[in-house]
Parts: sequence; C-alpha cells; structure tokens
Amino acid sequence: MTEEKDYIGHRQRIKERFLLGQGKDMADYEFLELLLTYAIPRKDTKPIAKALIKQFGSFAKVIFANKEALMSFPGVKENSIILFDVIREAAIRMTWQNLSSGDQPVITTWDSLLDYCHMKMANKKREEMVLLMLDAKCRIIAEEVQQRGSTSGVAVHPAEVVRSALAYGAACVIMVHNHPSGSLKPSGDDERVTMQVKNALEAVGIKLQDHLIICESGYYSFKEHKLI
Repeated sequence: MTEEKDYIGHRQRIKERFLLGQGKDMADYEFLELLLTYAIPRKDTKPIAKALIKQFGSFAKVIFANKEALMSFPGVKENSIILFDVIREAAIRMTWQNLSSGDQPVITTWDSLLDYCHMKMANKKREEMVLLMLDAKCRIIAEEVQQRGSTSGVAVHPAEVVRSALAYGAACVIMVHNHPSGSLKPSGDDERVTMQVKNALEAVGIKLQDHLIICESGYYSFKEHKLI
C-alpha cells in the first residue's frame, strides 16, 4: 500500500511540474515518464522512461522508434505503442496542415518543410519516394507516396511522376526520398533518375523544383548542390 501511494504521489507531482512550466524545465525522461502514465496504469513509469531514453537517445527518437524494438522493453505494451503512434502522427499531421493550408511559397517555409519530411521519413526502414506537388506560386497543394521500395532502393518511373503531377495540376514538383542506410550521398541511380524525371516533367511544362534525400542525420538537396 505504501509503494502504491508513493507512485501515485509521484505521478501527481510530475503532472503539477508540467502544468507549472508546460514541460520546458523537464528532462526528456521526465517528459516521457509523464506521457507513459496515460498508457501504463498503477505502475511507476520512471524506470521505463529512463531505460527508453538511455537506449534510443532522446524523447523524439523514442516516439519514432521501431515498434518491435520498443516492445522488447519490459513494461512497454500495446497501449504505449499506440500512444507513441498517435503523438508521432499528430506531429506529422499538424506540420503538414501548416505547410499546405498557408498562402506562402515553400521557399519561405523551407525549414518547416524539411522538418515535415524528416519527421515523416527519416526513421522509415525502407526507402520511399514522395512527391510534393506545388502550384504556380510554389505553394504546396498535394502530397503523394509514389513508390515504396526496399531497405536499399526504390524504383521511380518518370512517366508515373508526370502522370501524377498532371493529375494534381502541379506547376512544380519536389521529389523526396529517404535513405535508411543513413548516408546522405546520392547514388548513381539517384542522380540518373532525377535527370530523367526532370526532363520528363519539363517536356510537359512542369518544373522539378528539387529532389531531397532525407535520413536521420539531415538532408541532401539536389538543387543546393547544383545537380538540377
């Protein structure tokens, strides 16, 4: 009974700390500990939170961690996984809605676009090609997952990219794909396909605005490196 009172009291104290500063003065493990109280009833969540932060490195990396890796931790069950999924998808959805609902060209919201791409793609275990469709003022109007591939590659067909861009009435396109290997260096195939897509789009009056490679450590822009 004393042990139960202890963890109940601790839960209340950490909630009060959050309310006082909205979590700004809380360490990652404390923030995660509070979150886990909503998924794990009648248990001290501090040891679990500390173990997760130690293993993955940060609050964000825990939230975006692989489900199988998370489930290997004692005390982490389906409710915790669902909660992490909801938080991850909520962050992605809010970032996307801020990008796509505004009236600003992507050049003025570039950091937000990179944040969105990183959240959405950096932790995926297989390569994926996403197309961001832009209007004539370079405002985002749509997103499409073009292809999903393997851990080391994704097939991209220029004709399919053109077909999708025309269907959305896009004036410009940004290609985005991830490298699960962690390398930001474009492969020979990346460079070849980029030029094929660029030429195919130009043939129907659509501009390839950029091609971004995303991984956990950052991004690579073909435009910034003058490859398109």
